[in-house]
Amino acid sequence: MPAAAFLSRMKIVVLTGAGISAESGVPTFRGSDGLWEGHRVEDVASPEGFARDSQLVHEFYNGRRRKVQEVEPNAAHHALAKLGRARGVDLTLVTQNIDDLHERAGSHEVLHMHGELLKARCKECGVVVPCREDLSRASICPACRGIDCMRPHVVWFGEMPFGLDEISAAISSADQFVAIGTSGRVYPAASFVTWARHSGVPTLELNLEESAASGVFHESRRGRAGELVPAWVEGVISAAKDLS
Repeated sequence: MPAAAFLSRMKIVVLTGAGISAESGVPTFRGSDGLWEGHRVEDVASPEGFARDSQLVHEFYNGRRRKVQEVEPNAAHHALAKLGRARGVDLTLVTQNIDDLHERAGSHEVLHMHGELLKARCKECGVVVPCREDLSRASICPACRGIDCMRPHVVWFGEMPFGLDEISAAISSADQFVAIGTSGRVYPAASFVTWARHSGVPTLELNLEESAASGVFHESRRGRAGELVPAWVEGVISAAKDLS
């Protein structure tokens, strides 16, 4: 679809994945052998693993939490924040990432479908609170005062991602769907491009290399997110100015 066709409304849904944060130095944690820092995914990223050994899970995420706070947003994060501020743009920013780099770059109302590493949730009362420090079995819920009930506010394997109804509604009414730095292998996020195409929404992939879903997109561009995303954002903003 020509740029003018969708820019007249400027309803854009962007999905970001690990590739955008990797350029800031956020480790992917999963190795080529499928292990997460030497652990089976079932042991450190599942409700069953947490029930078996909550301290192991806490130690794993404590390490991730510390590392995330050591890195900074990159040009791609900042470009998306700029797009969100642009006049006439209705941006829905969805991320598979559990870091806070979008927010630190200036984006607001980011939909973290897999949760947020810098938050904790009580498995007893359900309260969600900011969390920048280590968690342990001794951590106390600030709401119900329960002990050994706080967990990372992240979506584990076997759990339902957050905001799927909102995401589906946004995609079905969008003028463009864009995926940035995604592998195309993690569901249901990998199916978003199919949702978009079924709704007649133009789709664009910005990725370092071919993904498992590249063939489904109307257009794919290859390169670093820190270069591709700012260029795409400037093109959208420039076209929007021409239409105003």
